[in-house]
Amino acid sequence: MSRPPLPPFDLESAMIKVRAAEDGWNGRDAAKIALAYTTDSQWRNRAEFITGRAEIEAFLNRKWAKELAYRLIKELWAFNGNRIAVRFAYEYHDDSGTWFRAYGNENWAFDENGLMQRRIASINEHPITESARAFHWAIGRRPDDHAGLSELGF
Repeated sequence: MSRPPLPPFDLESAMIKVRAAEDGWNGRDAAKIALAYTTDSQWRNRAEFITGRAEIEAFLNRKWAKELAYRLIKELWAFNGNRIAVRFAYEYHDDSGTWFRAYGNENWAFDENGLMQRRIASINEHPITESARAFHWAIGRRPDDHAGLSELGF
């Protein structure tokens, strides 16, 4: 199975890879997203360690059962060879209606087929008021004309 663009990454292919990841997560289809990772992919997400597609899918389903109205923006930070670093922010609300914004960084490593072998994520979040929300598109893919993180001052 191949998941272009393939490493080694240049600026254009790294930006395409980042946007594809953002689009996938905004689509919130855990089974489909898990296919972008190797069968033995290793994750560190905050303090949770995850291995393989089945655990990735279970993690994402748990995540989106709690993080409602989830909207994410990723931005390329750096790339080299088969590695990409991104920064991101996402907004969601919990079942009580409290809104949150999370900020973080991810380090990614890909195999020769463009599947992610490793994902290391560091994330911080804080509650925000609904009026402080900055991500105002319909659930799903962020529109191309919606501001990114830099344009929003994040």
